[in-house]
Amino acid sequence: MITDPGTPLEALRQREIMRIALPAPANVGGRYSALSAFSIAPAAFIGIDTAALVAHAEESDAACQRPADDNAATALAAWMVEAFEQGRDKLTLICSSQLESFGLWIEQLVAESLGKQGKGMVPVPETALRPASGYGPDRAIVVIRLTGDTALAGWTAGMEDGCPVFEIVLDDPLEIAREFVRWEYATALAGFLLRVNPFDEPDVSEAKQATSDVLEGSREVPAALADIDGVWATYAGGLAGLTAPPTDLEAALAPAFAALRPQDYLALLAYIPDDAAHHGPLRAALPSVSASSGAAVMLEIGPRYLHSSGQLHKGGPDTGIFVIVTARDRVDVAVPGKPFTLGRLHRAQAEGDLVTLASRGRRVMRLDLPDSDPATIARVADALMAAARG
Repeated sequence: MITDPGTPLEALRQREIMRIALPAPANVGGRYSALSAFSIAPAAFIGIDTAALVAHAEESDAACQRPADDNAATALAAWMVEAFEQGRDKLTLICSSQLESFGLWIEQLVAESLGKQGKGMVPVPETALRPASGYGPDRAIVVIRLTGDTALAGWTAGMEDGCPVFEIVLDDPLEIAREFVRWEYATALAGFLLRVNPFDEPDVSEAKQATSDVLEGSREVPAALADIDGVWATYAGGLAGLTAPPTDLEAALAPAFAALRPQDYLALLAYIPDDAAHHGPLRAALPSVSASSGAAVMLEIGPRYLHSSGQLHKGGPDTGIFVIVTARDRVDVAVPGKPFTLGRLHRAQAEGDLVTLASRGRRVMRLDLPDSDPATIARVADALMAAARG
């Protein structure tokens, strides 16, 4: 068991006299704990050479403490802040397939650390490689690849002039430990340069409280405007005030695309099972939706995103269009000792985020599906692509 001191899990360990308990540093936030016991212990259990992993991390730690003109973290932080100041605030992450999950970690680190006080870089992890020339003037591109990745090796040669590119090449997958350290240092330094605190998340707690209020019935959730063959469409915040209920899914999504401005991004906040069968149709639609709309588009799985990009959505710049996707599945699980079920909690987290975004005036809508069947989700994906084409 791995937990912070003084937690309920620590008390459980003492009661149950567990043989193995590893302490975690209480003063290290989750997004900065990539090389703490929370990750090193599981890595050891699955057979990763943790000695080599730590050696790479220590090498990077030393490199990040050198003078600024020879400092790996300073170079990355300066590149990020310069791109931000040029209006290129969509930090587009393109990784070799073996390293794609590293892009999700960068998303949380950068979004939650820098997305506050109306500022922030918007991480956009991309899993489908498209022509390098197809990115807009709000993009800054990070390529993280292995030396054997021939598809990515020459990809940046097609990038249009003026688009900032930061390329990281790893000879060995274990060298990713260097990047954990470099990105943590660089993000903290970028926060200093942007004059935001990179170690807090002031807007996360509001959505948590809203979730509790929804569960208790003391917070009202905006009502649906239309029922489209079982799909309930709701509009709130900056998208509220529609007068004519839409009659099909493409029309239901049209207001989101009509509200897009230059430099905006579109975030699909999907409270659906986190497997390829369910989110595959939405993920496959992203390149088409982005190309048609001209906007950066990302798929966020709920409620996971609430503790990563959720901070940016509420505390960062008002440049996001949010489409929350939920499902009214009939299968449910009781939560021991609680007056609500797991399914109700799941929906309340989506609804808590909806009302929080709306209270900030963010442009947000919700599609509440009758179920999370992949065919139902595919209908939404098709409608997204059609609405993006206009």
